[in-house]
Amino acid sequence: MGTWTNWVGNQSFAAEVAAPASEAAVIEHVRRAAAAGTGIRAAGAGHSFTPLIETSGTVLTTDGLRGITRIDGARSRVTALPGTRIGEFGEPLWDAGLALANQGDIDTQAIAGAVATGTHGSGLALPSFSAALRACRLVNGQGDVVEIDGSQPELLRAAQVSVGMLGVMTSLTLEVAPAYRLAERIEHRPLSEVLARWDELFSGHRHFSFFWLPSEGSAQLYGLPTPPGQRMTDTCFVKVYDEAGDDVADSATPGRRVDRAHRIYPAEFEPNFHELEYFVPVERGREAVEAMRELMLRSQPAAIFPMEVRTTAADEAYLSPNYRTATTVISVSGTPGFDYWDYLWDVDRLLGQFGARVHWGKLHFLTREQLAARYPESEHFIAIRRELDPAGLFLNDHLRPLFA
Repeated sequence: MGTWTNWVGNQSFAAEVAAPASEAAVIEHVRRAAAAGTGIRAAGAGHSFTPLIETSGTVLTTDGLRGITRIDGARSRVTALPGTRIGEFGEPLWDAGLALANQGDIDTQAIAGAVATGTHGSGLALPSFSAALRACRLVNGQGDVVEIDGSQPELLRAAQVSVGMLGVMTSLTLEVAPAYRLAERIEHRPLSEVLARWDELFSGHRHFSFFWLPSEGSAQLYGLPTPPGQRMTDTCFVKVYDEAGDDVADSATPGRRVDRAHRIYPAEFEPNFHELEYFVPVERGREAVEAMRELMLRSQPAAIFPMEVRTTAADEAYLSPNYRTATTVISVSGTPGFDYWDYLWDVDRLLGQFGARVHWGKLHFLTREQLAARYPESEHFIAIRRELDPAGLFLNDHLRPLFA
Protein backbone atom coordinates (compact mmCIF):
# COMPACT_ATOMS: atom_id res chain seq x y z
CA MET A 1 0.00 0.00 0.00
CA GLY A 2 1.07 3.56 -0.62
CA THR A 3 -0.37 7.06 -0.42
CA TRP A 4 -1.50 9.17 -3.34
CA THR A 5 -1.72 12.96 -2.90
CA ASN A 6 -2.62 15.64 -5.42
CA TRP A 7 -0.57 18.75 -6.14
CA VAL A 8 -2.25 21.04 -3.60
CA GLY A 9 -2.65 18.38 -0.91
CA ASN A 10 -6.45 18.57 -0.55
CA GLN A 11 -6.87 15.02 -1.87
CA SER A 12 -4.88 12.24 -0.20
CA PHE A 13 -5.71 8.59 0.41
CA ALA A 14 -4.17 5.17 0.91
CA ALA A 15 -4.13 2.84 -2.07
CA GLU A 16 -2.00 0.45 -4.03
CA VAL A 17 0.03 2.75 -6.29
CA ALA A 18 1.62 1.32 -9.42
CA ALA A 19 3.61 2.92 -12.22
CA PRO A 20 3.27 0.77 -15.36
CA ALA A 21 5.88 1.43 -18.02
CA SER A 22 4.09 -0.20 -20.94
CA GLU A 23 0.64 -0.84 -22.34
CA ALA A 24 1.06 -4.53 -21.51
CA ALA A 25 1.61 -3.63 -17.86
CA VAL A 26 -1.52 -1.46 -17.88
CA ILE A 27 -3.52 -4.40 -19.27
CA GLU A 28 -2.18 -6.66 -16.52
CA HIS A 29 -3.17 -4.22 -13.76
CA VAL A 30 -6.66 -3.66 -15.18
CA ARG A 31 -7.34 -7.37 -15.63
CA ARG A 32 -6.14 -8.06 -12.10
CA ALA A 33 -8.48 -5.39 -10.73
CA ALA A 34 -11.37 -6.75 -12.80
CA ALA A 35 -10.79 -10.27 -11.48
CA ALA A 36 -10.63 -9.02 -7.91
CA GLY A 37 -13.64 -6.72 -8.32
CA THR A 38 -11.71 -3.71 -7.04
CA GLY A 39 -11.57 -0.21 -8.45
CA ILE A 40 -8.75 1.25 -10.50
CA ARG A 41 -8.05 4.84 -11.54
CA ALA A 42 -5.37 6.38 -13.72
CA ALA A 43 -3.53 9.46 -12.43
CA GLY A 44 -1.68 12.08 -14.40
CA ALA A 45 0.20 14.87 -12.64
CA GLY A 46 -2.44 15.22 -9.91
CA HIS A 47 -3.65 18.68 -10.90
CA SER A 48 -7.31 18.06 -10.10
CA PHE A 49 -8.82 19.54 -6.96
CA THR A 50 -11.69 17.03 -6.88
CA PRO A 51 -11.44 13.39 -5.70
CA LEU A 52 -11.21 12.09 -9.27
CA ILE A 53 -8.42 9.64 -8.48
CA GLU A 54 -9.55 8.33 -5.10
CA THR A 55 -10.13 4.57 -5.07
CA SER A 56 -10.04 1.71 -2.61
CA GLY A 57 -8.23 -0.30 -5.27
CA THR A 58 -5.26 0.65 -7.47
CA VAL A 59 -3.96 3.99 -8.70
CA LEU A 60 -2.01 3.72 -11.95
CA THR A 61 0.33 6.67 -12.28
CA THR A 62 1.45 7.56 -15.80
CA ASP A 63 4.95 8.69 -14.83
CA GLY A 64 6.41 5.67 -16.65
CA LEU A 65 4.44 6.42 -19.81
CA ARG A 66 5.91 9.69 -21.04
CA GLY A 67 7.24 10.93 -24.32
CA ILE A 68 6.29 11.95 -27.84
CA THR A 69 6.21 8.91 -30.12
CA ARG A 70 5.41 10.53 -33.48
CA ILE A 71 5.11 13.93 -35.12
CA ASP A 72 3.24 13.91 -38.43
CA GLY A 73 3.97 17.26 -40.04
CA ALA A 74 1.93 16.53 -43.16
CA ARG A 75 -1.25 15.99 -41.11
CA SER A 76 -0.36 18.41 -38.29
CA ARG A 77 -0.64 15.72 -35.66
CA VAL A 78 1.39 14.57 -32.70
CA THR A 79 1.15 11.26 -30.87
CA ALA A 80 2.30 10.94 -27.28
CA LEU A 81 2.12 8.67 -24.26
CA PRO A 82 -0.45 9.67 -21.61
CA GLY A 83 1.91 10.95 -18.94
CA THR A 84 3.68 13.39 -21.27
CA ARG A 85 3.58 16.83 -19.70
CA ILE A 86 2.15 19.72 -21.68
CA GLY A 87 5.44 21.58 -21.40
CA GLU A 88 7.26 18.67 -23.06
CA PHE A 89 5.51 19.26 -26.40
CA GLY A 90 6.87 22.75 -27.02
CA GLU A 91 10.39 22.34 -28.35
CA PRO A 92 9.90 19.09 -30.33
CA LEU A 93 6.86 20.54 -32.07
CA TRP A 94 8.65 23.83 -32.74
CA ASP A 95 11.53 21.95 -34.37
CA ALA A 96 8.94 20.37 -36.68
CA GLY A 97 7.35 23.74 -37.50
CA LEU A 98 4.34 23.05 -35.28
CA ALA A 99 2.82 24.05 -31.94
CA LEU A 100 -0.04 23.26 -29.62
CA ALA A 101 -2.94 25.42 -30.83
CA ASN A 102 -3.50 26.71 -27.31
CA GLN A 103 -2.64 26.03 -23.69
CA GLY A 104 -3.24 27.51 -20.26
CA ASP A 105 -1.19 29.09 -17.51
CA ILE A 106 0.12 25.77 -16.20
CA ASP A 107 2.07 23.39 -18.42
CA THR A 108 2.97 20.65 -15.92
CA GLN A 109 -0.24 18.62 -16.32
CA ALA A 110 -0.12 15.21 -18.00
CA ILE A 111 -1.68 15.38 -21.44
CA ALA A 112 -4.13 12.52 -20.82
CA GLY A 113 -5.42 14.22 -17.68
CA ALA A 114 -5.71 17.56 -19.46
CA VAL A 115 -7.74 15.96 -22.25
CA ALA A 116 -9.88 13.87 -19.91
CA THR A 117 -10.99 16.88 -17.85
CA GLY A 118 -11.49 19.43 -20.64
CA THR A 119 -8.52 21.58 -19.64
CA HIS A 120 -8.20 24.72 -21.77
CA GLY A 121 -6.55 28.08 -22.30
CA SER A 122 -8.28 31.27 -23.39
CA GLY A 123 -9.65 32.60 -26.66
CA LEU A 124 -13.09 32.89 -28.26
CA ALA A 125 -11.93 30.95 -31.33
CA LEU A 126 -9.81 28.39 -29.46
CA PRO A 127 -11.26 25.17 -27.97
CA SER A 128 -9.82 22.97 -25.22
CA PHE A 129 -7.18 20.23 -25.38
CA SER A 130 -10.04 17.73 -25.57
CA ALA A 131 -11.27 19.12 -28.87
CA ALA A 132 -7.81 18.50 -30.36
CA LEU A 133 -7.96 14.75 -29.64
CA ARG A 134 -8.11 12.86 -32.94
CA ALA A 135 -7.32 9.31 -31.83
CA CYS A 136 -6.38 7.29 -28.78
CA ARG A 137 -5.73 3.83 -27.48
CA LEU A 138 -7.22 2.83 -24.15
CA VAL A 139 -7.51 -0.26 -21.99
CA ASN A 140 -11.18 -0.77 -21.15
CA GLY A 141 -12.80 -2.30 -18.08
CA GLN A 142 -12.29 -5.83 -19.36
CA GLY A 143 -8.59 -5.29 -19.96
CA ASP A 144 -8.92 -5.10 -23.75
CA VAL A 145 -7.28 -2.45 -25.93
CA VAL A 146 -9.72 -0.22 -27.77
CA GLU A 147 -8.55 1.98 -30.63
CA ILE A 148 -10.64 5.11 -31.18
CA ASP A 149 -10.40 7.57 -34.06
CA GLY A 150 -12.53 9.66 -36.39
CA SER A 151 -14.05 6.57 -38.01
CA GLN A 152 -15.98 6.09 -34.74
CA PRO A 153 -17.25 9.62 -34.10
CA GLU A 154 -19.48 8.74 -31.15
CA LEU A 155 -16.67 6.92 -29.34
CA LEU A 156 -14.28 9.77 -30.09
CA ARG A 157 -16.68 12.39 -28.75
CA ALA A 158 -17.06 10.33 -25.57
CA ALA A 159 -13.30 9.85 -25.20
CA GLN A 160 -12.49 13.53 -25.70
CA VAL A 161 -13.77 14.35 -22.20
CA SER A 162 -14.10 11.05 -20.35
CA VAL A 163 -12.78 11.92 -16.86
CA GLY A 164 -10.99 8.57 -16.98
CA MET A 165 -14.23 6.56 -16.97
CA LEU A 166 -13.84 4.72 -20.30
CA GLY A 167 -10.48 3.17 -19.51
CA VAL A 168 -6.79 3.90 -19.15
CA MET A 169 -5.43 5.83 -22.11
CA THR A 170 -2.09 4.50 -23.33
CA SER A 171 -1.62 6.74 -26.38
CA LEU A 172 -3.16 9.99 -27.65
CA THR A 173 -3.00 11.74 -31.02
CA LEU A 174 -3.71 15.48 -31.08
CA GLU A 175 -4.21 17.89 -33.94
CA VAL A 176 -1.71 20.75 -33.69
CA ALA A 177 -1.13 24.08 -35.44
CA PRO A 178 1.65 25.71 -37.44
CA ALA A 179 4.31 27.16 -35.16
CA TYR A 180 3.59 30.70 -33.98
CA ARG A 181 4.98 33.37 -31.69
CA LEU A 182 3.06 35.53 -29.25
CA ALA A 183 3.37 39.15 -28.20
CA GLU A 184 2.32 39.74 -24.61
CA ARG A 185 0.69 42.78 -23.07
CA ILE A 186 0.06 42.76 -19.31
CA GLU A 187 -1.84 45.74 -17.91
CA HIS A 188 -3.99 46.88 -15.00
CA ARG A 189 -7.37 48.35 -15.91
CA PRO A 190 -10.46 49.34 -13.93
CA LEU A 191 -13.19 46.71 -14.09
CA SER A 192 -15.55 49.42 -15.35
CA GLU A 193 -13.40 49.83 -18.47
CA VAL A 194 -13.26 46.09 -19.12
CA LEU A 195 -17.04 45.82 -18.77
CA ALA A 196 -17.63 48.80 -21.07
CA ARG A 197 -15.38 47.33 -23.79
CA TRP A 198 -16.27 43.68 -23.13
CA ASP A 199 -17.13 42.47 -26.64
CA GLU A 200 -14.35 44.46 -28.27
CA LEU A 201 -11.67 43.12 -25.92
CA PHE A 202 -12.65 39.46 -26.06
CA SER A 203 -13.23 39.35 -29.82
CA GLY A 204 -10.36 41.61 -30.80
CA HIS A 205 -7.45 39.48 -29.55
CA ARG A 206 -6.25 35.91 -29.93
CA HIS A 207 -6.23 35.68 -26.15
CA PHE A 208 -7.85 38.13 -23.77
CA SER A 209 -8.36 37.23 -20.12
CA PHE A 210 -8.21 38.92 -16.76
CA PHE A 211 -8.07 38.48 -13.01
CA TRP A 212 -10.49 40.74 -11.16
CA LEU A 213 -9.05 41.80 -7.79
CA PRO A 214 -11.69 42.14 -5.05
CA SER A 215 -9.31 43.56 -2.42
CA GLU A 216 -5.91 45.18 -2.00
CA GLY A 217 -4.25 41.90 -1.06
CA SER A 218 -5.79 39.80 -3.81
CA ALA A 219 -3.00 40.05 -6.38
CA GLN A 220 -0.32 38.67 -4.09
CA LEU A 221 -2.36 35.50 -3.47
CA TYR A 222 -1.62 34.49 -7.07
CA GLY A 223 1.75 36.23 -7.23
CA LEU A 224 0.48 38.82 -9.72
CA PRO A 225 2.77 41.86 -10.06
CA THR A 226 1.20 45.22 -9.23
CA PRO A 227 2.29 48.80 -10.02
CA PRO A 228 3.74 50.47 -6.91
CA GLY A 229 1.46 52.96 -5.20
CA GLN A 230 -1.59 52.12 -7.33
CA ARG A 231 -4.85 51.06 -5.68
CA MET A 232 -5.78 47.52 -6.74
CA THR A 233 -9.29 46.98 -5.36
CA ASP A 234 -11.87 46.56 -8.15
CA THR A 235 -9.21 46.53 -10.86
CA CYS A 236 -8.27 43.88 -13.39
CA PHE A 237 -4.93 42.25 -14.09
CA VAL A 238 -5.35 41.97 -17.85
CA LYS A 239 -3.50 39.49 -20.08
CA VAL A 240 -3.49 40.03 -23.85
CA TYR A 241 -1.66 37.77 -26.30
CA ASP A 242 -1.66 38.24 -30.06
CA GLU A 243 0.40 36.52 -32.71
CA ALA A 244 3.68 38.27 -33.47
CA GLY A 245 4.80 38.73 -37.05
CA ASP A 246 8.25 37.90 -38.35
CA ASP A 247 9.11 41.59 -38.23
CA VAL A 248 8.66 41.68 -34.42
CA ALA A 249 11.81 40.78 -32.49
CA ASP A 250 11.83 38.49 -29.48
CA SER A 251 11.70 40.33 -26.17
CA ALA A 252 12.16 39.33 -22.54
CA THR A 253 10.71 42.58 -21.14
CA PRO A 254 8.28 41.66 -18.33
CA GLY A 255 4.70 42.33 -19.41
CA ARG A 256 5.79 42.86 -23.01
CA ARG A 257 7.49 39.60 -23.87
CA VAL A 258 7.64 38.25 -27.41
CA ASP A 259 8.64 34.62 -27.93
CA ARG A 260 7.59 31.19 -29.06
CA ALA A 261 4.04 30.51 -27.90
CA HIS A 262 4.97 27.63 -25.58
CA ARG A 263 7.41 29.91 -23.76
CA ILE A 264 4.88 32.72 -23.32
CA TYR A 265 1.87 30.77 -22.03
CA PRO A 266 3.09 29.29 -18.72
CA ALA A 267 2.92 31.25 -15.47
CA GLU A 268 4.28 30.37 -12.05
CA PHE A 269 1.71 29.48 -9.39
CA GLU A 270 2.27 28.28 -5.87
CA PRO A 271 -0.27 25.53 -5.02
CA ASN A 272 -1.81 27.57 -2.20
CA PHE A 273 -5.42 27.64 -3.39
CA HIS A 274 -8.39 25.34 -4.06
CA GLU A 275 -10.21 26.31 -7.24
CA LEU A 276 -13.78 26.16 -8.54
CA GLU A 277 -14.32 26.80 -12.25
CA TYR A 278 -17.70 27.13 -13.97
CA PHE A 279 -18.61 27.82 -17.61
CA VAL A 280 -21.56 29.97 -18.66
CA PRO A 281 -22.80 30.66 -22.21
CA VAL A 282 -20.62 33.38 -23.70
CA GLU A 283 -23.54 35.69 -24.43
CA ARG A 284 -24.26 35.84 -20.68
CA GLY A 285 -20.64 36.20 -19.59
CA ARG A 286 -20.62 39.87 -18.71
CA GLU A 287 -23.88 39.53 -16.75
CA ALA A 288 -22.46 36.58 -14.80
CA VAL A 289 -19.23 38.42 -13.98
CA GLU A 290 -21.14 41.46 -12.71
CA ALA A 291 -23.27 39.20 -10.51
CA MET A 292 -20.15 37.44 -9.24
CA ARG A 293 -18.56 40.75 -8.32
CA GLU A 294 -21.51 41.62 -6.10
CA LEU A 295 -21.46 38.19 -4.46
CA MET A 296 -17.72 38.29 -3.83
CA LEU A 297 -17.80 41.74 -2.26
CA ARG A 298 -20.56 40.55 0.07
CA SER A 299 -18.64 37.35 0.89
CA GLN A 300 -15.32 38.73 2.12
CA PRO A 301 -13.11 37.63 3.76
CA ALA A 302 -13.98 34.25 2.22
CA ALA A 303 -13.79 35.81 -1.27
CA ILE A 304 -10.40 37.48 -1.40
CA PHE A 305 -8.75 35.43 -4.15
CA PRO A 306 -8.94 36.97 -7.65
CA MET A 307 -11.71 35.93 -10.01
CA GLU A 308 -10.24 34.74 -13.31
CA VAL A 309 -12.29 35.29 -16.47
CA ARG A 310 -11.55 33.67 -19.83
CA THR A 311 -13.42 32.48 -22.94
CA THR A 312 -13.33 29.14 -24.75
CA ALA A 313 -14.70 28.02 -28.12
CA ALA A 314 -17.45 25.46 -28.62
CA ASP A 315 -16.69 21.79 -29.30
CA GLU A 316 -18.50 18.47 -29.79
CA ALA A 317 -17.35 16.36 -26.81
CA TYR A 318 -20.31 14.94 -24.92
CA LEU A 319 -19.12 15.90 -21.42
CA SER A 320 -17.37 19.10 -22.43
CA PRO A 321 -18.44 22.27 -20.64
CA ASN A 322 -18.22 23.82 -24.10
CA TYR A 323 -20.49 21.27 -25.79
CA ARG A 324 -21.92 23.18 -28.77
CA THR A 325 -21.57 26.53 -27.04
CA ALA A 326 -18.75 29.02 -26.60
CA THR A 327 -18.36 29.91 -22.94
CA THR A 328 -17.16 32.51 -20.51
CA VAL A 329 -15.08 30.70 -17.91
CA ILE A 330 -15.24 31.97 -14.33
CA SER A 331 -12.76 30.68 -11.76
CA VAL A 332 -12.64 31.46 -8.04
CA SER A 333 -10.61 29.98 -5.21
CA GLY A 334 -10.65 29.27 -1.52
CA THR A 335 -7.77 29.47 0.91
CA PRO A 336 -6.50 26.16 2.30
CA GLY A 337 -7.30 25.94 6.01
CA PHE A 338 -10.12 28.51 5.71
CA ASP A 339 -13.77 27.45 5.81
CA TYR A 340 -14.78 28.71 2.36
CA TRP A 341 -17.51 26.15 1.62
CA ASP A 342 -20.53 28.41 2.24
CA TYR A 343 -19.04 30.92 -0.19
CA LEU A 344 -18.42 28.27 -2.86
CA TRP A 345 -21.97 26.96 -2.45
CA ASP A 346 -23.19 30.52 -3.02
CA VAL A 347 -21.11 30.67 -6.20
CA ASP A 348 -22.61 27.38 -7.33
CA ARG A 349 -26.16 28.62 -6.75
CA LEU A 350 -25.51 31.94 -8.48
CA LEU A 351 -23.85 30.52 -11.59
CA GLY A 352 -26.40 27.72 -11.67
CA GLN A 353 -28.89 30.40 -12.66
CA PHE A 354 -26.84 30.78 -15.84
CA GLY A 355 -26.91 27.03 -16.57
CA ALA A 356 -23.25 26.71 -15.61
CA ARG A 357 -21.28 23.62 -16.58
CA VAL A 358 -18.23 22.58 -14.57
CA HIS A 359 -14.54 21.90 -14.99
CA TRP A 360 -14.28 18.23 -14.01
CA GLY A 361 -10.93 18.72 -12.32
CA LYS A 362 -12.03 21.69 -10.18
CA LEU A 363 -14.30 21.88 -7.13
CA HIS A 364 -17.97 21.62 -8.04
CA PHE A 365 -21.35 20.54 -6.68
CA LEU A 366 -22.98 19.11 -9.80
CA THR A 367 -25.89 16.71 -9.24
CA ARG A 368 -27.22 13.95 -11.50
CA GLU A 369 -30.28 16.07 -12.28
CA GLN A 370 -28.11 19.05 -13.22
CA LEU A 371 -25.88 16.81 -15.34
CA ALA A 372 -28.89 15.70 -17.38
CA ALA A 373 -30.19 19.25 -17.75
CA ARG A 374 -26.91 20.97 -18.63
CA TYR A 375 -25.15 18.26 -20.65
CA PRO A 376 -27.56 17.19 -23.42
CA GLU A 377 -25.51 14.10 -24.36
CA SER A 378 -24.72 12.90 -20.83
CA GLU A 379 -26.98 9.84 -21.10
CA HIS A 380 -25.32 8.97 -24.41
CA PHE A 381 -21.94 9.16 -22.69
CA ILE A 382 -23.17 7.00 -19.81
CA ALA A 383 -24.34 4.34 -22.26
CA ILE A 384 -20.89 4.26 -23.87
CA ARG A 385 -19.25 4.16 -20.44
CA ARG A 386 -21.34 1.14 -19.45
CA GLU A 387 -20.41 -0.61 -22.68
CA LEU A 388 -16.66 -0.11 -22.18
CA ASP A 389 -16.69 -0.64 -18.41
CA PRO A 390 -19.80 -2.70 -17.51
CA ALA A 391 -18.58 -3.44 -13.99
CA GLY A 392 -17.83 0.20 -13.21
CA LEU A 393 -14.16 -0.52 -12.59
CA PHE A 394 -13.19 3.10 -13.33
CA LEU A 395 -15.89 4.72 -11.20
CA ASN A 396 -15.36 5.89 -7.63
CA ASP A 397 -17.47 7.43 -4.88
CA HIS A 398 -17.15 10.86 -6.49
CA LEU A 399 -18.16 9.78 -10.01
CA ARG A 400 -20.65 6.97 -9.30
CA PRO A 401 -23.57 9.23 -8.25
CA LEU A 402 -23.24 11.09 -11.55
CA PHE A 403 -22.35 8.35 -14.03
CA ALA A 404 -23.27 4.87 -12.75
